[in-house]
This record gives sequence, structure tokens and C-alpha cells, in this order.
Amino acid sequence: MRESSEFLILGAGPAGLTLANKLLEKGVFDFLVLEKEEAAGGLCRSVEVDGAPFDVGGGHFLDVRNQKVNDFLFQFMPENEWNLYIRDSRIQLNNVMLSHPIEANIWQLELGEQVEYLKSIALAGCNLGLPMPEEFVDWIYWKLGRKIAEEYMLPYNQKMFGAELNQLGTYWLAKLPNVSFEETLLSCLSHKAYGKQPGHAKFYYPREFGYGELWLRMAQNLGQNIQYNKQVESIDFIDNVVRTSDGSKYCAKKIITTIPWMEFQETSGMPDEIRISIQALKYSSIQTEYYPGRLDTQAHWIYYPSLRIPHHRILVRHNFCPNGNGYWTETNGERIGMERVGNGFRYMNRYAYPLNTVGKPKIMNRLLRWSEKHNVYGLGRWGEHQHYNSDVTVELAINMCNGLVK
Repeated sequence: MRESSEFLILGAGPAGLTLANKLLEKGVFDFLVLEKEEAAGGLCRSVEVDGAPFDVGGGHFLDVRNQKVNDFLFQFMPENEWNLYIRDSRIQLNNVMLSHPIEANIWQLELGEQVEYLKSIALAGCNLGLPMPEEFVDWIYWKLGRKIAEEYMLPYNQKMFGAELNQLGTYWLAKLPNVSFEETLLSCLSHKAYGKQPGHAKFYYPREFGYGELWLRMAQNLGQNIQYNKQVESIDFIDNVVRTSDGSKYCAKKIITTIPWMEFQETSGMPDEIRISIQALKYSSIQTEYYPGRLDTQAHWIYYPSLRIPHHRILVRHNFCPNGNGYWTETNGERIGMERVGNGFRYMNRYAYPLNTVGKPKIMNRLLRWSEKHNVYGLGRWGEHQHYNSDVTVELAINMCNGLVK
């Protein structure tokens, strides 16, 4: 069987679902979405565990800052179906529970520790005017100072992304806040946070459902324009044909892929040097696991930099999911053997985080430029191999649709 359409969208996560619904909004009906799972949502899917939602991809929330994105999404799940929260995230640092971000909340430590952190920040390379290093580990020391680097950032990133941190580039770190000696000192003297607030300082989470409910509704709105259990195996850039594992073939004038480029077993017509470079793209896998019982904390999530603890973060479900108990952990796939075995639900996300390796920008820039010349477009976390949150992905999809359909 070979189906033909104007647009073929690979993947029904936030990127694919937004693009598809935006096409409908513009009066375009000649498109098809292919999804390998039985349900839509991608990393933002939810299932019911212990009588309440469990987000299989980890912690996903809707940021309040982008009104254009929220107005679009509220068409499918109105604002009155969401609770608004002021973010309470914390860091378990040694035996102390600090508010996040660490640089703004050092004042919560004992006085002697505050002094050590302040001395370290004052001597950070960026505050001394030293040239910026090129390697990731050196950059962290230069940017944040020894104490924050060694006690928080380096072990936490190792747990998130793997032990070989110098495989990561420094081009993506500009989003880290400036840790100025002056602002840190002010926070210690006044006992309140100074500096820029982290992302999701305020966020929405559904009142009665998991985050995945939003994407299910967006998928339902597509009707017959979406097909499930369709594992994409190959793409032909010459004839613009996609083949799935059940032998089906789909042809389109424009193909938008939101799935990992590594998933294509065959890429007919793609130059060898580009095809080989895709294999150099790195990613990390994350297992989420549910544990019952309530924790004595008001935090929505907690970071754990200690290498002795397998997981890097927990999501305290009962503090943001009404009628929910328990919490779930997020653990890098390389560290699963260290995790204690619980009796609860667990889910492995093979593709969780794209890694910002040294050579990635060059690989993706060349890949996306070449593929767009053949009417194949990469979109979202995996189509662009970028660590985007769902709200950013939605905005990118809206913008892409506006560019493709005038």
C-alpha cells in the first residue's frame, strides 16, 4: 500500500501534534501523522499508576511565560482545567535541602559553608576576567567556581548525561545564569534569592489528569489523519517515500520528522558523509520509576547530585497532581544497575535527552540544510536534536507551519 499526501508528519509528540493541528487551523486537510506507539504524546505521555497519573517521560510541565503557546494549547484543554503553581524545586546537597537554584540560595547553608562558597565564586575564572575555556569541565569551573562545580554541577551532569563530560560542548551553556559574587553576597546578607529565576518559575499542571491528557486531546482532534503502531524504518529522499515496519509506504510532497534521525535504518539518496555523521549523534536514556507513600516536603521536584544515589531527580507527585500519592525517580539508563528495585511501575525512555556533544552543531546544521533541499524537515527535540521543553517545541511547530503554509 502506498498513500500520498501533501504533508507527512513522523511522530505524534508535542511537535508533530502541534504542526498537524496548526495545519487544520489553516484549512489544510491533506496530511497524515504516523506514530509508532498505541497512543500519542511521545515523552509527554501519561498512564495511570496507583490511581493517579504517572508521566512516563519524567517531569513535564507547561510554562506560563509564552502566551502564544498557551493560547494555542488551551483550545484543546482550557485554562480552567489546569492548576497554576509557583515552582518549588530543591537540591539535596549533602545533608541539607536547599532551594533551587543553588547560587541564589547559598544563604540556607551554615555560615561557614556560605563563606566557602562565596570565596569560590569570587575566584571563578569569569569573575576574574580569565579567558573562557573550550572544554565542558573546565568551563563549569570557570563559570561557577570550584564549590558549585564539584558539589553540584559536575556530578549532576554526570548522572544526567554520562561520565564523559568533556564529550559535551560549551555552546549550549550560555543559558546558565551568571553567578556573580555581588548577587550571591546580597542573597546571603538579606536571606532571599537574587538573580534570574529558572525556567518554569510558574507552571501549569492539569487538575484531573496527567500532562499526557493534553496531547491525547490534540490527537483526537486529528481524526483519521493520524495512524498508530506505525514504526518508521526508512526514508527515500529521491522519491519522498517513507516505509514502515509493516511494509506500508507513504509518499508526500513535504515530510516533517520529529523522530530521532538514528531511527531510520535506510536513508536512500542521502550522501554517505551525512548518513555516517548521524551515527555520531549522542543521547541519554532515562528510566522513570514509581514509589508509593508520601514525602515530608512541599517541593514539586528535588535534584540529587550525589553520585552515591542512582537517580538524579525525583518528582513529588502528591504536590502537583491532585489525588496522587507517591513520587517517581528519573535515572540515567547507564545507572539502572545501581537503583534499588521497587515494586512499582517503571518505564524506560530510550530517547530522553539529546546530548550537546562537541560536533553536534556541525552535524545537525549540515543534515538539516541538506534534507530541507529535499523537502524533509526536522522539527522538535529529536528532529533538531535539541533539548527543548514542550512549550518551546510547540512554538517551533507553530512557526514552521506558518512558514510552510502561507
